[in-house]
Amino acid sequence: MASSEKYLQFILEQLSELEDITYRRMMGEFIIYYKGKIIGGIYDDRLLIKPVKSAISYVKTASYELPYEGAKEMLLIDEVDNKEFLKGLFDTMYDELPQPKPKNKNK
Repeated sequence: MASSEKYLQFILEQLSELEDITYRRMMGEFIIYYKGKIIGGIYDDRLLIKPVKSAISYVKTASYELPYEGAKEMLLIDEVDNKEFLKGLFDTMYDELPQPKPKNKNK
């Protein structure tokens, strides 16, 4: 089941207090970027984030779910109605997220 545009818009509104939130559609789902780094995504209308140490400690009851068959587990975020929680979570995680890989430039 693909994620809905309506759910994406809801999550983007919940993240509106953060600067530089972008997304990219990928196979019916949405990858979420924060300041250019992949922080997680929307899969089957669920917000899943990378399970970095800071996120695991920030989320009181961490629940792991697969975004899709064959993928690594990610943290399911249930508190999507709480803008302050999401802002704190994303800010806490940012420094621990890997830098984006440089793009290959074919000449």
